[in-house]
Amino acid sequence: MASLLTTLLGVVRVAIISGGDLPQFEKQVLARLPQHDHFGRLSLLPTCGTRFFQYDGSWHKLYSEDLSEDQKRQIIAALNEAVASSGLQSEKTWGPLIEDRESQITYSALGQEAPLEEKKKWDPDFSKRKKLKAILDISLSSFSVRLGGTTSVDVTLPGIDKAYGMRKLRDVLGIEIREMIYVGDALFRGGNDFPVRGTGATCIQVRDPNETKRVIEAITACLT
Repeated sequence: MASLLTTLLGVVRVAIISGGDLPQFEKQVLARLPQHDHFGRLSLLPTCGTRFFQYDGSWHKLYSEDLSEDQKRQIIAALNEAVASSGLQSEKTWGPLIEDRESQITYSALGQEAPLEEKKKWDPDFSKRKKLKAILDISLSSFSVRLGGTTSVDVTLPGIDKAYGMRKLRDVLGIEIREMIYVGDALFRGGNDFPVRGTGATCIQVRDPNETKRVIEAITACLT
């Protein structure tokens, strides 16, 4: 994947928008990419586009749509109540279940550090988290609640989501959204990629990293 992303950066600008926070980007992406001039063609939008980082010799933050302390307390309380009332507590967990990512509160059912194989088995059809989201849509009606990853639920300020990030990309990079291709695994209604469907970008639904690799290969082949 690192090789494919490096090749892709040679032909197009690339943005990564994820529910993960910047430390995850640094560990999972940046640490695996060779240091080269292509970093100037890479944009990072952690926590579902609520933050934006660009590279200019070093990574710097363009914006961060942070939650207030009162909002964080409200969200965390609602998450705890929803998990308890839904009966979705897991017997075994790895690491904290609720993370304060400043601009986003993320609930990870098995913990952020859970093994990938355990995460894949927990909610493959999203049914458990859809049940959780239905509760949160009521208790957190003044926020955006989205499903992301394999076990997570992301909560952000209303309207501050991946579509918001796409519009920021348009403004910062001077590239029209209709010229962008968006690749995601949660483009279904309620998924944290779904808001992008209304932006005018070409959206490609993928199931896993292997399908993402095939998409990158196709884009690279067409553009080179």
